[in-house]
Amino acid sequence: MQLLLELVITFAAVIGFGIIFSVPKRALLLGGGIGVITWFVLQTGIAFGASSVFSTLLASLSAATIAHLLAKKIRIPVTTLSIPGILPLVPGSRAYFTMLSFVEGEYIQGLEYGVETMLQAGAIAGGLVLALSIFSFGKGIGNRYEAGH
Repeated sequence: MQLLLELVITFAAVIGFGIIFSVPKRALLLGGGIGVITWFVLQTGIAFGASSVFSTLLASLSAATIAHLLAKKIRIPVTTLSIPGILPLVPGSRAYFTMLSFVEGEYIQGLEYGVETMLQAGAIAGGLVLALSIFSFGKGIGNRYEAGH
């Protein structure tokens, strides 16, 4: 029941951010759906005992993969779907607690939070780059962004 509530809240939050950032209407619900899948993958990975960084990598990879497949199908830029997809993964609260720890003079705790924040951010980037490399494989540098390919 807790996970279902989190998925509904995630969907609403991603849709809200999509509206704020003027995501096209035809991509708004798809972006929300990708965000929900991403959050589900993250929580499932953590529930099965994977680290939060590895779970973030898997969730980011799944978001980017789905975004690539859907973007090609409905003919919109991949970033229009991948950004809402990774939005639930952004470690904003960890960054906040990092700064809070430093302000309060708890430097060791701040370093722990900071390292975890950077690792999660790197995992998000790694998942996006891995999906891009998979979908760009064999196309070559010059042909990747040309129309009709």
